[in-house]
Amino acid sequence: MSARPRPLSPHLTIYRFTITMTMSIIHRITGGALYVGTLFLVIWLAAAAWSQQALDVVNLVYGSWLGALVLFGYTWALFHHLMGGLRHFVWDLGYGFEPGQREALAWAGLVVSIVLTLLVWTIFVWM
Repeated sequence: MSARPRPLSPHLTIYRFTITMTMSIIHRITGGALYVGTLFLVIWLAAAAWSQQALDVVNLVYGSWLGALVLFGYTWALFHHLMGGLRHFVWDLGYGFEPGQREALAWAGLVVSIVLTLLVWTIFVWM
């Protein structure tokens, strides 16, 4: 018997990288980031419950430029993950599967997450 070449499964070198693929990957990354961000929230709540001195230390760390950058990223991850979840909910209802619709939903999720993050930080933090 001669060896027949095995069929290749599709992989990333065959597929054209699309915005929906990118948003799917980022959705998973933001889901993981939300675990870390929630840990920061628990630390802040625990410090508030523990003592004023502990809360002052946590507020000092979170109020630094690095802490603010992490909190800004957490806010964006929260909104981006929410928008990705809403996109999947729309798909679960059976809508948005046409090529233009899939890409429009992905771009809309990215843009809305950025706008909501900037809006929240403008209204509640920077003012």
